[in-house]
Amino acid sequence: MEPGLYVVATPIGCVDDLSPRAREVLAAVDVVAAEDTRVARKLLSELGVSANKLVSCHDHNESSRAAQLAAWLGEGQSVALISDAGTPLVSDPGYRVVRAAADAGAALIPVPGPCAAIAALSVAALPTDAFLFVGFLPRSPGKRVASLQERKREPATLVFYEAPHRILAMLTDIRDVLGERQVVVATSLTKQWERYYRGTASDALAALTDETPIGEMTVVVAGCDEGEIQDLSVAHQLIDDLADRGVGPKIIRDVVAPAFDLPKRDIYQRALSRQRKE
Repeated sequence: MEPGLYVVATPIGCVDDLSPRAREVLAAVDVVAAEDTRVARKLLSELGVSANKLVSCHDHNESSRAAQLAAWLGEGQSVALISDAGTPLVSDPGYRVVRAAADAGAALIPVPGPCAAIAALSVAALPTDAFLFVGFLPRSPGKRVASLQERKREPATLVFYEAPHRILAMLTDIRDVLGERQVVVATSLTKQWERYYRGTASDALAALTDETPIGEMTVVVAGCDEGEIQDLSVAHQLIDDLADRGVGPKIIRDVVAPAFDLPKRDIYQRALSRQRKE
């Protein structure tokens, strides 16, 4: 193998989704850096591949491991970076490793393949001309609601990941904050119990209330409609006009936020920024 860091996408369920090129890379590199070596050994065994050197690289050791991998790359070794499933760095560890490799001047080679976010989006039947991958929302209910509020006027299709034990709370917050938009919940993608729940947020919530969700879930949500975008434009213009007239940011926040159902923090920050420019 040519020296460099190979960022390899691995199956999210069906092992046959691994590309022939990915298999060749995993078999030939000097080092395989895996999120969980136990999961990696199982995959390599299924592929009939024996890795020369298998090391862990997860959330708790990524900083130190990144330095070590960069050193090996500097010595002319080839390294494959994999996560437990899907494409590394996409809600998985790996950014620090790629950053360290780039800083060290190593070659960076993507070996593309499975990704739950793209797989779900491709069959969601929602607009794909613009989409925003959000990943996992905060676990705290308050922070989760705040995160959704920040994206309430986002016109792009939204893509989230969620754990099965939090999916009902998440869908409830989506319904309450974003409204009854079209939602697709994809569960256990490419596995034998793969399922899809389509409809409004309430439809998905009702369907999943009677189910026992299994495996990581991908949630695709329609972006806001044109009317909401126009409302946001009107709100921004009102904020700017009031700030230009010398009205304080706190007063603007307390007037505009409830009138347009916008987060107070966003209103305050825009008003304060406008005031400083003046």
